[in-house]
Amino acid sequence: MSEAPSTGRPVELRHLRAFLAVAEESNITRAAARLRLTQPAVSRTLAALERHLGARLVDRSTHHLALTPDGVAFRDKAAAAVAAFDEALDSGRLRTWPLRLGHAWSAFGPYTTPLLRAWQERHPGTPLELLRIDDRTAGLTRGEVDAALLRGPVDAPGLVAEVLFTEVRVAAVTADGPLAGRASLALADLAEGPVVLNTVSGTTTAGLWPPHARPAATLTVGNTDDWLTAIAAGRGSGVSTASTAALHPHTGVAYVPLDDAPGVPVLLARRDAPGHPALPELAALAREIVARDPTR
Repeated sequence: MSEAPSTGRPVELRHLRAFLAVAEESNITRAAARLRLTQPAVSRTLAALERHLGARLVDRSTHHLALTPDGVAFRDKAAAAVAAFDEALDSGRLRTWPLRLGHAWSAFGPYTTPLLRAWQERHPGTPLELLRIDDRTAGLTRGEVDAALLRGPVDAPGLVAEVLFTEVRVAAVTADGPLAGRASLALADLAEGPVVLNTVSGTTTAGLWPPHARPAATLTVGNTDDWLTAIAAGRGSGVSTASTAALHPHTGVAYVPLDDAPGVPVLLARRDAPGHPALPELAALAREIVARDPTR
C-alpha cells in the first residue's frame, strides 16, 4: 500500500544500489555481502528509500524477498539511473561517447553489416557498439544501451519505437527429422509435436496458433542458443524470423518456410527521454539502409 512520500533527506545513489542488490539477490543478507555492508545497514537504506517514495518496494512477508508491483516498476528506473551515473564517470569514455545499440538476437538482420560499416565511415568519432542482451528490450529499460533493435510489439512503459521493416517467419525443425525435407510448413504441422519457446527474448508464444489448434506441448528456454540446442536435440520445433535462419545457422537445425504465420516487425526503440545525441543520425541511417533494398 502506498504511503505519503517523505520530504526528508534526499535519495542518494547508495539507496538505489542497495535496492537493486536486494532486487537481484531476493535476500537482504546476500545483498549486504555483495555491497560489503551489514545487513541492518542495507535494511535501513531500503526503508529510507521506501519512505522517500511513499511506497513499499519489497514484500518482506516471505523468507525469499519479492518485489511489490511498485518495486517492479521502480527497478528499471533505478537501474537506468545507476547505469547513466556510472557511464558519466567512466574516464575511458570521456573523449568518445559510444552509442550502444542492443539486440536480443539477429541484430538488424541482413542490414547489420551495412549499418555498422556505414556508421564507421560517417561517424568515426562515435563508436557504435552492438550488444546482445538476452532481455525483451535488449537492456534498454535497464539503461544498459542507448537504443535497441527489437522484434515484435513492445509494451514496456517509457519507450518509443518505429518500425523499420517486417520479417517473415520460418519454422526451425530438427535437421534429421521428418519435417526437415518439406518445401514449406504450416503452423498446424508444428503443433502436432512439442514447440520450443524462448520466453525471455523471443517473439513466439502459444498465442501464435489458433485457440483450437495450440501445440500439443511446449518447452520453454531463456535464450536463442538454448532454443537452437533444444531443437537440434529433437526436443521440439520452433518458429522464428528469416534473420535467425541467416545469422544463426546450426548443423542440427533446418529452417523451412512457414506459409501461414504473420510477419514480425523489426523496431528501433529508445527511451522517451533525452539520450545520446547521435540517436537521430542512427535512426536516419537505419531507414536509409532499408530503403536501399530493392526487394522492399
